Amino acid sequence: MPDAAILDPTDRAILDLLRENARRPLREIATAVGLTVAPVQRRIVRMERLGVIERYTVKINHGRIATGIEAMTELHFADDLDLAQIMEFVAQIPEVEEVLTLAGDPDALVRIRVDGVEDLRRVVSSLRSGGAVASTKTLVVLEQWTRFG
Repeated sequence: MPDAAILDPTDRAILDLLRENARRPLREIATAVGLTVAPVQRRIVRMERLGVIERYTVKINHGRIATGIEAMTELHFADDLDLAQIMEFVAQIPEVEEVLTLAGDPDALVRIRVDGVEDLRRVVSSLRSGGAVASTKTLVVLEQWTRFG
């Protein structure tokens, strides 16, 4: 694990504000944390340089566009697994949004977004076809709440 950056409470407050809205104006952040714009900007640049802030992104409201079904698929790996190969294989499937490897059961969770049930069936079949996955269990997301974003 790379060296962890040391962040003070002001850095953490800046991160919280950016997590809520990455387009928040520097002046607004500065006011919220009790600094002027220049030191806030220096802190953000430092956190970017240290890799604490990797990128700024958009949170899409999938309920407003036709994206169909979101599902989480549990993966149970075969005994002779090569985790890097599995991650590389799963990353090739365009409908896969996220992969989390876990300590415990299941071995991994895969977040999938598809247009319909037939697409979900195809993606889950693809996950099973790699040879390293012994079994899967798919759960369809009905609603979602996220603390950050």
